[in-house]
Parts: sequence; structure tokens; C-alpha cells
Amino acid sequence: MSTQLENLEPKALWQHFAALNAVPRPSKKEERVIKFIQDFGNSQGFDTITDEVGNVIIRKPASPGMEDRQTVVLQSHLDMVHQKNADTDFDFNSQGIEMYVDGDWVRAKGTTLGADNGIGVATMMALLTSRDIAHPPLECLFTIDEETGMTGAMGLKGGLLKGSILLNLDTEDDRELTIGCAGGVDVTATGSYNQEKIPFDFEGYRISLTGLTGGHSGMDIHLGRANANKLMNRILYQATHKLNARVYSIDGGSLRNAIPRESFAEIAIPEINMPVFEQFMEKQAEILKAEYALTDPHLQLQAEVIDLPSAAISYDFQNQVLRALYACPNGIYRMSPAIEGLVQTSNNLARVLVKDGTYTVQCLTRSSVDTEKFDLAQAIQSTFELAGASVTQKGSYPGWTPNPDATIVKTMSTLYRELFQETPHVNACHAGLECGILGTNYPNMEMISFGPNITGAHSPDEKVQISSVQKFWNFLLETLKQIPAAEPVASKA
Repeated sequence: MSTQLENLEPKALWQHFAALNAVPRPSKKEERVIKFIQDFGNSQGFDTITDEVGNVIIRKPASPGMEDRQTVVLQSHLDMVHQKNADTDFDFNSQGIEMYVDGDWVRAKGTTLGADNGIGVATMMALLTSRDIAHPPLECLFTIDEETGMTGAMGLKGGLLKGSILLNLDTEDDRELTIGCAGGVDVTATGSYNQEKIPFDFEGYRISLTGLTGGHSGMDIHLGRANANKLMNRILYQATHKLNARVYSIDGGSLRNAIPRESFAEIAIPEINMPVFEQFMEKQAEILKAEYALTDPHLQLQAEVIDLPSAAISYDFQNQVLRALYACPNGIYRMSPAIEGLVQTSNNLARVLVKDGTYTVQCLTRSSVDTEKFDLAQAIQSTFELAGASVTQKGSYPGWTPNPDATIVKTMSTLYRELFQETPHVNACHAGLECGILGTNYPNMEMISFGPNITGAHSPDEKVQISSVQKFWNFLLETLKQIPAAEPVASKA
């Protein structure tokens, strides 16, 4: 465990967070972290079960005097987004996250931190190991694969959970009580293309667009940050039309739920146009740095000479794919007319890979209105079908309809005002939370989501605020004390 974290408060929470972060836990490869949680639950002597998809449930009886209270489900996801800076030498499959304290924040060295949703997981572990915290009966639900499809929540069957209240610990602003979220669907375009040899009087270049801020494609989509895939396409489109450039490959973005931070392309320029190309690149760098000076201050655009690759994208397909990428919607599509400041519908052009005769384009389309989500997804599908791609829509998950009149919402809102002398923001978010999915099999369960301040989620800039974790922890403990008694079961005549 990092010596910088061992004395942070609450100690049990940070100790469990450090232990968790020593376990590699990428989405869809959670075998090690599932075993870690299973071993943890069994070592504590609690009822520990694992369902058929890999979700783990650990049950803890109520503390003395609270046996009559309603059972509370605490829920967080085990997987984390794996992102690192290009110059960081790190293997997510074998290394634990390297953490350090930076003032009032905990950060990672060149990688994502895993506070999303590791702080929630560690919080649940701290409650399970506590001996002096007052709490009602607890069911701690550790779901898998939240970040790449929410298949854990989707696979959780009805009847496994007995609780009537669910506290989701996956929100990233300690002033917010989230009571609704967006749904999403993955739109993926794939296909093949012909390649052509390029004359020898061309020069090869590798274009690198790096240093963008990136971030969460739901929570940060309204901040106007640059999308590396859109900017690279803009550069390539102009280079092909102004300088007769030929494209060999494009490789941009990584994860569907992360705003792309980097993109790389290999191209060829006629030797006669090389001086003009270098001037063109300098001008493009100047333009992009000016446009994104506030949101992406570390943006870098560079071109280096490389050996001329053997074959380029055919001329016809080059025109088709660059036009399709240009036309693909990205960012905010519509703001909510009902909730001020809430993004209702958006798209993230997350991944572009064009290489060696095949191509893949991945988008994550989000909306709190399912019909609008599928309408935008169909518009994206149509765009790429016009370019000859095969397009699928998969992994759709529902949004979570707000219920501001739920008892737990009123209880926690009142308690927040009493504890912190301010009114919380009770709202919905544009991220995908598992509550909407869980609610399909547990429609009568009251739900709310909250958490500490986490910034830069899904990027190597991710950090969690130490003082905010303390605030969140105390708020949770006081909330557990306020859980009302369970309704008496009617006796049979």
C-alpha cells in the first residue's frame, strides 16, 4: 500500500481502496477482482454469493438495535477504465495502479486512478469490516462490466436482492444527489476496402494529435472538449482536397465511453507539395490551439517523415470514409427541455481504426429519452451505410426515470441540509448509471446515487478529493442511521 495513503481518513476506506487498486480489473476481464471480492466476503464470514454473470453479493446483518430497519442495497461496479498517457510505460494487465497524494487529492502516475468506481467499492468493504458503525441490514452488490456495456447489471436476475432501498455510490460531485440518468446504445460501423500503391514521387508522414483533455463521454460531453477523431478527420479532409494527400491508416481513440484524447494517421504527400504541407500543418496547429485554448490547453499536432508505406486506402473509399466521419454527429445533440442544464441526447465518436484493408468506427449514443436515442443512432447508422459500411446497434440499456417524491430522496435531501448547511443539487445526469437497468427487475426499489468529488474520470487526469471522501463517508453513515423501519408483514388469518 502507498505510504502516502495509509494515514488518510477514513483509514479503513483508503486501505481497502489501495488493496483494490493492486488488482488489475479491466472491463470484461474481471476474474481476478471477482475472486478478490469473493475471498474478502468469505474471510469476513458473511453470506457471499456470485450470480451466473459474475456479480457478487455480500450480506451483512444489521447492527444491534437496527434489526427492524429496511434492508439497504449498496451498489458499486468492480471494473475500471484503463487509460494511460502515450509516454507512460504501464501494463494494466499485470500492474497495480501507482497512486500518490497531491495536496487534497489522490492521483495516479500517468494512468486512470480507478476512483470510478473503486471509491464506492472500498466504501462498501469498509462498512462490511466495521464493528462499531450503526447500520440496517446490508446487501452489498458488486457488479461487473459497467464501463463497457453494463452487462453485470443487465444479467442480475430479479429475486436475488431483498432490499427495498438502493444506494448507488457512483456519482462524482459531492453536492449532487442523482435520481435519474441517460441510457445508451453502441453504434459500430465495420467494413473492408481496396488498397492502392502510391507513386514513388510521394513522401510518407505520420501525423500525431495528442495532449487533448478527454474525459467521460457522458459527464463531460457538455464541456466542449476536443474530440481527437473529429479533429484528425478535419485535418485529413483538408489535406486530401488541398494537397492531394493519400491516407494509409487512421488510429484514434480507445474506449467507447471516453472522449478521444489522441489520434494518429499515416499519409503520403506528393513531393512537390511537401513545403506547402509543412506550412499547412503549422497553420492547423495554430488554429486548433486557438480554438481549444481553454478546454484543451495541452493539444499538440505534429508531423514526422516516415518510410512510404506499401499501399494506401483506395481513392474512392478515402473520399467516402472521410466524408462519413465528417458527417457523423458528435457532442451534444439536444438539451433537456424539462431539466435545466441537462444534456438529453449526445453522441461520442469514440474509436476510428482504418488499417490494412479493414475499418471500424465505434460510437456511444446516449439519451434520457429512449426514442430519441434510437433516432440519433439511426442517423449515425445511415451516415455510414451511405459509405458502404455494415452497421450494428448493440448493448442498448435504458435510462433511469427520476422520482423526486421517493422517501429516500426526501430523507437524504433533508439530512444533507442539516449536515452541510446548504441545499444539495437533486438532479439527473447524462452518464449511464446501473440504476435504470436494475430497476427493470426491481421496479419497487427506491434508488439514489451519490459520491465524492472525482474529476477527469476515464482519463489519466482522474483524481479524487480527500476531504470530499470524508464528507461523503460521513453523509453515508448518517444516512444509514435514518433508514426507516420495514413494513410489518401481515399475518395470515
